[in-house]
Amino acid sequence: MRALLLRELRLALRHPAETLSAVLFFVLVAALFPFGVGPSPELLARLAPGALLAAALLAALLPLDRLFGAEAEDGSLDQLLLSGLHPATLAAGKALGHWLTTGVPLVLATPAAAALLNLPTEAWPAAMLALALASAILSLFGAAGAALTLGARRGGVLLPLLVLPLSIPAVIFGAAAIEAAASGLAPRPYLLLEAALLALAAPLAPLAAGAALRGE
Repeated sequence: MRALLLRELRLALRHPAETLSAVLFFVLVAALFPFGVGPSPELLARLAPGALLAAALLAALLPLDRLFGAEAEDGSLDQLLLSGLHPATLAAGKALGHWLTTGVPLVLATPAAAALLNLPTEAWPAAMLALALASAILSLFGAAGAALTLGARRGGVLLPLLVLPLSIPAVIFGAAAIEAAASGLAPRPYLLLEAALLALAAPLAPLAAGAALRGE
């Protein structure tokens, strides 16, 4: 498991294009909102919580279709499955690697996107924490979706259709936490609900992904 995670990190460092494209997509979507809805600071601040979560999750989807694809093409996925590592553990490692190489950079880019959307600075910590939880949830569900669509025709089209509906509760609670922080209220209840979703997804999504990989 440790070797798998280190391998994911080394690959991300050698080929940073996927991480950079996700971060740039996130920031550019946030930059486009003032052009689409107008430059009104009040309107932008009201839209910022949902826009941040939606843009970040869409950006995190970009590298998901290659989560198992490269290993399946060169045969290393079969070797990993034969190595004695449980398929669910393999899927959990891939999900953690995706979060570390995509989710964490998106969290670090959150202040820039929040500034473009005129989100009050006092809400930035809550926005970063909400986005960290939401991206972790997406990584887990994304690993399950990537395993289920592995080898399918137009798997890249099917993957968002499987993953995004499962991520809607994370968007709702994350946006509510950011809105509460921006209004001077406590975001903790909504963050706890988001953390509960993560605790539910952490064991279930790798098991589903592992079952799909075993079927491959």
